[in-house]
Amino acid sequence: MDWTTVAFIFPGQGSQAIGMGKSVADAYPVARATFDEADAALQTDFSTMIFDGPEAALNDTYNTQAALFITGVATLRALQQELPEAVPAFTAGHSLGEFTALVSAGVISFGDALKLVRERGRLMREAGELNPGGMGAFIGLTVEQAQSICEAAAKETGGAIVIANDNCPGQVVISGNGEAVDRALELGKDAGAKRALRLALSVAAHSPLMASAAEAFKAELQQVSLSAPTHPIYGNVTAAPLPTPQAIVEELEAQIMAPVRWTESVQAMIADGAQTFVEIGAGDVLSGLVKRIDRSVNRVTVNDEASLKAFVQST
Repeated sequence: MDWTTVAFIFPGQGSQAIGMGKSVADAYPVARATFDEADAALQTDFSTMIFDGPEAALNDTYNTQAALFITGVATLRALQQELPEAVPAFTAGHSLGEFTALVSAGVISFGDALKLVRERGRLMREAGELNPGGMGAFIGLTVEQAQSICEAAAKETGGAIVIANDNCPGQVVISGNGEAVDRALELGKDAGAKRALRLALSVAAHSPLMASAAEAFKAELQQVSLSAPTHPIYGNVTAAPLPTPQAIVEELEAQIMAPVRWTESVQAMIADGAQTFVEIGAGDVLSGLVKRIDRSVNRVTVNDEASLKAFVQST
């Protein structure tokens, strides 16, 4: 494996599933210790909820964010214990996954990042209760079409609605007031979207409805110490490397409200030399997105004991 061409990518909300990380924790003591460390820090049997449910608890954004983050770090630690040379040349995370990427690049400790992630989830849930909204997805429309639809829906309903994620060509996520999202989905169908559907998310992430969360989170960021990354992290907001702690703070401050520029982030890593994308943590959503962005690059998913062992054996 030529590690100078490898990118590690980490998933965000939507990839969670009951039982994620369990086979890795059962097989690798370092992964089990990560879940135990999180349980102690959160002063609750958090890992049992991840492994056994209930699903409603896992899908509460307050819990989802921490659960995905813990699972990602645990899986990464197991992988790097088996392959100490597994240091990527590039890394990125989708929304919440950006915090896992920060840990992977030595920017922040697991404990400090867990505190931030937990508070981020709490603040976003609180903002969602204060300003209820939702998210939807278009399949088969361009970013430009989605933008025009959001503008039309906002004008018709008087609600806030924006593009939240540019995930890959033909897949755009929107976020905002519930009425505006519903109207936008109707307009998307009229515009020829292959699919236009509501997403099972409890908050309007990456939208103006998260303003209170974004403002409060700034204070939390001032409480932690960040280091320069050991390898480039490509930010969701800028779709470019974040070279300094200050650039990372600015990214994290903006990220709660700003759109996730995933297509551009992947394209930027490829332009800079990434040839293999290894998705680490839960699910395989990002691998599918990378395939749609550029079929010429290699994709690997490491999300359980079997896939981790297979990757180790293939290197």
